[in-house]
Amino acid sequence: MRRTLGTCYYPEHWPREIWEEDARRMVEAGLTWVRIGEFAWSRLEPAPGRFEWDWLDTAMHVLGQAGLKVVLGTPTATPPRWVVDKHPDMLARDVEGRPRGYGSRRHYCFSHEGYLAECRRIVTALADRYGHHPHLAAWQTDNEYGCHDTAVSYSEAARDAFRDWLAQRYQSVEALNRAWGNVFWSMDYDSFDQIELPNLTVTEPNPAHSLAFRRFSSDQVARFNRVQVEIIRARSKAPISHNYMGRETGFDHYKVGEDLDFVTWDSYPLGFLEDRVGADAQTQRRYARQGEPDFQAFHHDLYRATGRGRWWVMEQQPGPVNWAPHNPSPLPGMVRFWTWEAFAHGAEAVCYFRWRQAPFAQEQLHTGMLRPDSAEAPAYGEAQQVARELSARPEVTAARAPVALIFDFDAAWAWEVQPHGAGLSYFDLVLDHYRALRRAGLSIDILPPEGDLSGYAMVLAPGLNRMPEELKARLSGCGAEVLIGPRSGARDGEFSIPVPLPPAMPGLDLRVTRVESLRPDMPLPLEGGGGATRYLEEIEGGAEVVLASEAGQPVAMRGGRVLYMGGWGDAAALDRLVAGMAARAGVALRDMPEGVRCRETATERFWFNHNAEAVEAEVGVIGPADFLVEELG
Repeated sequence: MRRTLGTCYYPEHWPREIWEEDARRMVEAGLTWVRIGEFAWSRLEPAPGRFEWDWLDTAMHVLGQAGLKVVLGTPTATPPRWVVDKHPDMLARDVEGRPRGYGSRRHYCFSHEGYLAECRRIVTALADRYGHHPHLAAWQTDNEYGCHDTAVSYSEAARDAFRDWLAQRYQSVEALNRAWGNVFWSMDYDSFDQIELPNLTVTEPNPAHSLAFRRFSSDQVARFNRVQVEIIRARSKAPISHNYMGRETGFDHYKVGEDLDFVTWDSYPLGFLEDRVGADAQTQRRYARQGEPDFQAFHHDLYRATGRGRWWVMEQQPGPVNWAPHNPSPLPGMVRFWTWEAFAHGAEAVCYFRWRQAPFAQEQLHTGMLRPDSAEAPAYGEAQQVARELSARPEVTAARAPVALIFDFDAAWAWEVQPHGAGLSYFDLVLDHYRALRRAGLSIDILPPEGDLSGYAMVLAPGLNRMPEELKARLSGCGAEVLIGPRSGARDGEFSIPVPLPPAMPGLDLRVTRVESLRPDMPLPLEGGGGATRYLEEIEGGAEVVLASEAGQPVAMRGGRVLYMGGWGDAAALDRLVAGMAARAGVALRDMPEGVRCRETATERFWFNHNAEAVEAEVGVIGPADFLVEELG
């Protein structure tokens, strides 16, 4: 695999006379790819049915003639004002029932059939014109599904589509009543037309109702994307992608990815640090100019899975952004660092957002590779350095990691619907396990619940609320050391507590008899070190006790190769579990300094120092915010 670089460009923002100069400078910086068009609907179709293609024709020609490959975005994330005027009920509504109005972006409901028809029309016109263009190299559908909390809409269009979805799923309202337990609080329905959306209720809605709505909403995103993909495929042989977001669990990325040729995601290590990482104040301060050591890597591995091995970074942070609680500059060298980190995890391309900083509108404080006056910003030089380094390195082949970590979007929705404690999140639980594996120096593959488990020495699947019998059998029989819990198998597919009590795993004599959420300032200390924090289960049975509280209460138990963790372990507890599993599996661990991480390809071992000061590691001294590469035989 050849690793390449690119950028995101908006020719409609800039005078025509500078396009050639921009293209020339992109090539001089070592860039291969340029993404355009994803926000340009109003310039492509300024009035209904009146298309203006000349400017995009010219831009495609200029960029391609300079030697760049074009990624063309469909412009459906930003419908023009006239589309909203034509379909005023196309706007999504928030959980309070308020319309999410025109004036920025993503102002549409995935369930609105009139808007979907408009999308079919513009995407068809775009694909008809550019599907076989000599400089078109790839497509991007829409932009950042779910961004700004837009995967879920409480509109009338969503309500009507949800009723249809429920009728198809349950076939009869009697079956729905039984599945949801609607006898509770006299919530029975007489027809599907009586069912409203799970918002604006006096207190919390039925969790089965809420989970069904989350599943429906995810299916609507996948349907919306599939419509565009089918139109493009009929008119173009170029591969199709979509750019995902960080910590976005509003829809099932695996299902969307099934319709794509590769996936991309938008990586903002400093932008995400304060409001998405979940790091404490000390960690935020320590990594304020570098980014938390594991958050970006987690998404690299997750999106490698959703793309079935093919993925890019479509937007890489190039400097300070404009939208986070605080927006510091990265340390010198961090743009290069983040780029190589993505390549170490298997990225085919890294594209910087954006080419030139905009002097107007919402993102005018978001830096680019160039300043608004077209002078080089620091990211330009760092991209040039990466391009030189890439030319000196051979092509790379991915390698299977020794450890698999399962991530399930359905489990994320279940935890969001019923967290049972303030701030409890499936995403955070899985990320904490990922961090523990990375602290041990391990490379990780993230898998969907249906993923192939063969060949892994260790498999971790924490927090899977719903565990079909088929998944339990595969985990028990995969031959790896397996970790599950807490909450594994805690609910069936309709959000009821199953009997026999969970987890009901083959060969594991253990049951969960009671659960509690803990105050953050009241962790349960464990004998031997570490503790359970935030969430705890009472577990009993004949399985071997692996971890116990200082008072002797079992917290983790093992049966055969399957270990159940009945609480949310802190870092010390998870480190103990990982070390024990690795010893049993014969997996070698590394002594990793704080903030240093390791990642292997088939031919390389990367050592990344996320600290602002030099660190001594087993490979030698690694400079501040720098990395070293070992060649593997």
